Amino acid sequence: MNKYIALFIGFLCLFSLDAAAQKERKFIRKGNGLFENKNFQDSENEYRKALDKDIASFEAAFNLGDALYKQKKYDEALEQFQALASKETDPQRLGILHHNIGNTLLVNKKIDESIEAYKQSLRHFPDSKETKYNLEYARKMKEKEEQKKKQNKDQQNQDNKDNKDKNKDKNKQDQKNKDQDKKDQGKKDQDKKDQDKKDQDKKKGEPEEQKNKISQQDAQRLLKALENDEKKVQQKVQKAKAKAQKKKKQKIKKDW
Repeated sequence: MNKYIALFIGFLCLFSLDAAAQKERKFIRKGNGLFENKNFQDSENEYRKALDKDIASFEAAFNLGDALYKQKKYDEALEQFQALASKETDPQRLGILHHNIGNTLLVNKKIDESIEAYKQSLRHFPDSKETKYNLEYARKMKEKEEQKKKQNKDQQNQDNKDNKDKNKDKNKQDQKNKDQDKKDQGKKDQDKKDQDKKDQDKKKGEPEEQKNKISQQDAQRLLKALENDEKKVQQKVQKAKAKAQKKKKQKIKKDW
């Protein structure tokens, strides 16, 4: 009796697994159809449903990574492919997985890491022409990047040299301007000293000039005083003449 029960339970488990597998395949087929029609978001959903039915499904997990990549969810896609590669043992599958890892790293501008991924892919799948092409493409990208860095560095060095020369010329011009300003200032100072000396000499000469200068009113007074003196002198002269004439007359009378 127990033997039959065990067989029945085993049959039920096999039936259940087969039903789950059929549903998993159904979701994968639907996801593939959506993927081909470039409906990547819905295809992602179908692949996730397939994984819910069979978590170990390599096809569902790998296709999920592709759907994520097509939606430019590069970090999620990289995580998906790396998780599969970490537990995969089949060389061909490992070659494909590392190829996709390389593509995902390349679009994220991680060129050195993508080159290593392509090399790893060729170790497992050495005949892949597509991987060889992508590896060469990544190497050329690295060369261009290094050349661009070198050009930028050379340009920066040239700019620094030009700036240094400009600063040198500017310093020379600044010094020249300073010397000219100093010269001009010296001339201004000398001119000021000369002018101050002239002003001082002029002030020193002013008292003598003032002594020789009289106002119009003083001149009139002086002229009037001179006229008065002249009148007095004339009067004295007239008196002296009159007196002399009188004496002369008296003398004449005595002689008669």
